[in-house]
Amino acid sequence: MSTIAPAPVPAALAPRAVPAASADDARPRTYVVRTLGCQMNVHDSEHMAGMLEEAGYTRASADDEASNRADVVVINTCAVRENAATRLYGNLGQLASVKAARPGMQIAVGGCLAQKDRGTIVEKAPWVDVVFGTHNLDALPVLLERARHNEAAQVEIAESLQVFPSTLPTKRESVYAGWVSISVGCNNTCTFCIVPHLRGKERDRRPGEVLAEVGALVEAGAIEVTLLGQNVNSYGVEFGDRGAFAKLLRACGTIDGLERVRFTSPHPAAFTDDVIAAMAETPNVMPQLHMPLQSGSDRILRAMRRSYRSERFLGILDRVRAVMPDAAITTDIIVGFPGETEEDFAETMRVVEASRFSSAFMFQYSPRPGTPAATMDEQLPKEVVQERFERLQALQERIAGEESARQVGRTIDVLVGEGAGRKDGATHRVTGRAPDNRLVHLALPEDVVPGVPDDAASAGAGTPGSVDPRLADDLDARLPRPGDVVTVEVTRSAPHHLIADSALADGGTFAVRRTRSGDAWATRERARLGGGDDDHGHGHGGGAASGPVVLGLPTVRA
Repeated sequence: MSTIAPAPVPAALAPRAVPAASADDARPRTYVVRTLGCQMNVHDSEHMAGMLEEAGYTRASADDEASNRADVVVINTCAVRENAATRLYGNLGQLASVKAARPGMQIAVGGCLAQKDRGTIVEKAPWVDVVFGTHNLDALPVLLERARHNEAAQVEIAESLQVFPSTLPTKRESVYAGWVSISVGCNNTCTFCIVPHLRGKERDRRPGEVLAEVGALVEAGAIEVTLLGQNVNSYGVEFGDRGAFAKLLRACGTIDGLERVRFTSPHPAAFTDDVIAAMAETPNVMPQLHMPLQSGSDRILRAMRRSYRSERFLGILDRVRAVMPDAAITTDIIVGFPGETEEDFAETMRVVEASRFSSAFMFQYSPRPGTPAATMDEQLPKEVVQERFERLQALQERIAGEESARQVGRTIDVLVGEGAGRKDGATHRVTGRAPDNRLVHLALPEDVVPGVPDDAASAGAGTPGSVDPRLADDLDARLPRPGDVVTVEVTRSAPHHLIADSALADGGTFAVRRTRSGDAWATRERARLGGGDDDHGHGHGGGAASGPVVLGLPTVRA
């Protein structure tokens, strides 16, 4: 582990000593974690929140979070895209004046960009108190205490994994759905990617430990779990079982109460038919697949050091759809990789047209210092990359619209979420996810009062039942809570969401199924409101069980 000494700091913005409690000693110090980046970062942020709460901090209220009044602000960074640093320093710049006016406030920066930039963060933003990396998440509470005690910034970056993240306390964001890491790190050497350098070589958890965490989540109220790994298909190689991922999917199918299983992300080079069979034959594994393409040109794939070719990629999609015809497949694509010609780009357009992705995360190539691609010849002009990006975007938008239109008339089960759609308050719809992970906005019967945030806010204070109709003792059987499942018919579509207004039609399809997740959500919300805590509905995970999920450190079999 290396410790980097901080640069001199102006007195007005220097980390300063603060008491262990807040200025008001009657209350514990509050925190907020801001997440930039991928699902891995989201899950890491849940670990950061869990460690802070175990150390005695409490999550800042919604009002305090919006007004930057938290005692501790943690920014969990991403380093995959070129604008990662811009986003971080934009956040830090906004917090500089806030901290100057609030003695005792602390700012911590963690995650991939912290691992990459190390001591330069404090050099550029000397008001930061703590910098920690991807390999030592567990150090956060100690570093905050040390920064207070020493009245100086603490920068600590571990060169290798210190504690497996899944053994850390975890404050779950959702009661009905949870992330479970099956591995950390990556053994691939893609020339555009800095992740292996920042997160290290792949480390696999043993299946029993993964299944124990999944079981604990289900026991706490979750009915959906997403298995996480930089390359889930290589899971098991570390402990000598190349078929471990397919076996893990099938094992998840035996867990009572687990209704939806998802995973991300696979790698086309390692995607095998036993995984396709496990997906098709395990009822709770959802008909959804995120399969990163990156480029449709075999020449560019070689330059990217992606060990598959376009025909193999398309063959995987064909085999998946042969056994799961309605599977929704999403992807990642990079436009403008060094040396990409118009012919190479045309190949990407061809493969995208053939793949029929339901959605795609498309990126303009940006050089990441420390990667082989950053020093390659033939870096493309910005205007060329932009023009190709817009052409690809238009193609995918058309395909996504056509694929969404194919869903109209289908009857689907929607798992209702906590977050509302942008117009849900006005339309009296609620929002959730279909089995294939498509976003669905669904209408309630006209005489049902929805429990979306706008309605809850206008209902007035008082008992939990008066604040939110979803918490009423005489809950309307037609009003779903987050975590409940609603059966509806898709009536309209758009490229990025579906509309299901069948409840408004005479005799239209609409049925609410109460779930343990909905019960856990209601239990959490009643406790929150009854205790006077002003956290918003996304705050506390873990369902009815309030404690963190803590599992033993996995071992590697000799």
